[in-house]
Amino acid sequence: MSPDFSSIWVYLSTSPLLWLTATLLAYQVALALHVRAKGNPLVNPVMIAIAILVALLAVTKTPYKNYFDGAQFVHFLLGPATVALAIPLYQQLAKFKRHWLAFLVGTLAGSASAVISAMGIAWLLGASPAVVLSLAPKSVTTPIAMGIAEKIGGLPSLTAVMVILTGIIGASLAQYIMRAIKVRDDSVVGFAMGVTAHGLGTARAFQVSAEMGAFAGLAMGVTGALTAVLLPLALKLFGVI
Repeated sequence: MSPDFSSIWVYLSTSPLLWLTATLLAYQVALALHVRAKGNPLVNPVMIAIAILVALLAVTKTPYKNYFDGAQFVHFLLGPATVALAIPLYQQLAKFKRHWLAFLVGTLAGSASAVISAMGIAWLLGASPAVVLSLAPKSVTTPIAMGIAEKIGGLPSLTAVMVILTGIIGASLAQYIMRAIKVRDDSVVGFAMGVTAHGLGTARAFQVSAEMGAFAGLAMGVTGALTAVLLPLALKLFGVI
């Protein structure tokens, strides 16, 4: 970079507005590509936006803390957005009342299989205890997963990466898998996406239908709560921690 541009960049890089704007622009570019691909779930806008921002931070050698100081308003909005999921769920309350036991059992089974499979595969591949524990909450939404990882002796930063990868893969492939096994009910597909792919799966489910999104949001919330309570207890019971 030229001296003049370098001095301008040093000034701009300290401005919170720069990174908030960069985040919004990156997502708009990613969303445009998603639309151009006719909504193909493999062209995941979150994955593309992350790649754009990572490349930008790497090229400009900007520390993550500087980026987060500017983009934290987006992070703040996760709270209200999560609470707002109660509205579409309320609209599906009658169906949930009819099938609440099946959904609860499904959540327990899905959460348990996600934890056991992740920890088991990592252990069989020779991962360290810290890595194994970091993978345990990979199917829970990021803030809860990082808190769980810290409590059980995992690495929160590694957990965050695995949560994002899990969400991207789940959001991209879940519908194809459900179609292959002939599951068509939007509530069931949405619930499965919420259990396995947390927030990114829920976002994808809302793109398909309000019913699918509502049950994905329900599954995401219940999975997070159950995992936060039961996972540490189970690991202590079996002497893992």
